[in-house]
Amino acid sequence: MKRTLFVLAFGIAVPLCAQNPNSGNGKGPEDLSGYSTSAPPMLGIHWARDFTPNGRVIEDASPSNGAKARSPLMTYHGGKIMTTAVIQSIFWGTSWGSYTGDKITGIDSFYTGHSGSNYAKTVDEYTGSNGQVGATTTFPISTITNAPVPHVIDTTVAAGGNNSSVILAEVCKMVPSPDPGGNGYYAVYSDVKRGNAGYCAWHSAGTCGGRPVQFAFFFNLDGDAGCDPVDTSGLHSQGLAALANVSAHELSEARSDPASPGAWYDASGNENGDKCAWTFGAPLVTFTNGSQWKLQGEWSNAAYTAGTGYANSSGQKGCLSGL
Repeated sequence: MKRTLFVLAFGIAVPLCAQNPNSGNGKGPEDLSGYSTSAPPMLGIHWARDFTPNGRVIEDASPSNGAKARSPLMTYHGGKIMTTAVIQSIFWGTSWGSYTGDKITGIDSFYTGHSGSNYAKTVDEYTGSNGQVGATTTFPISTITNAPVPHVIDTTVAAGGNNSSVILAEVCKMVPSPDPGGNGYYAVYSDVKRGNAGYCAWHSAGTCGGRPVQFAFFFNLDGDAGCDPVDTSGLHSQGLAALANVSAHELSEARSDPASPGAWYDASGNENGDKCAWTFGAPLVTFTNGSQWKLQGEWSNAAYTAGTGYANSSGQKGCLSGL
């Protein structure tokens, strides 16, 4: 999603106490100590294919009005990247309690297979103040069973994604012990429909209990043409295929541009996912666990410079499909 330095908020931020029933005792899994009530900025928006935000600038390699073209390359802005990602999905909403479709198991499979895949490696060229983006991702390990925990489910009534502080509060409630190294990435899958919102998903950053977290928000995209990659493979439901595509977009951006002051984006604020959004270099991308997905490409400065990428919607050949 395009890196956006303002908070998209259509209402007043919910006070902290309203998000945390146990806030008075300072104990238990819902302790949000260290959580800031000020809304963290959405680092960008993955716009729906039928929506063009006001003021968005698309780079033009050969402007017809004689103006100097902006470089399509992303540049480094001094911040950290994610050397790895400890991923956990949060399925939030009343409908998840009785859900029998393929989205929960499918998203688990998506993140399992993403680790070490050629698709994950499309982001590896980017470095930050703390090292280089790595293709390996993991799930948190249960201290009780010593087994990976790819997701948790919250069957309370979910919120939409128009206020980042509300989504951060949900993450802090459901993840009492975020990754201590600051590599936690928590993807909130709401059962709320997009409605008239102009975006499909977004990612942002904040803290839970004093620990940095990366988090992302996703609508229920069932039957949503504006956020549909049109996967005709028959391998997944339409809703899962749509979530997988935007999940790939947001995770790639979080890994290369996770938090303030920012790491990699271009002169227009576009992150690597934005620059190849709604363009597909391959019918399907195969992950390390054998699962296959229709996914947008991710921008590579190196591929653009070498002329080895496929063209994005602006005709710039810097996108990698992840084959």
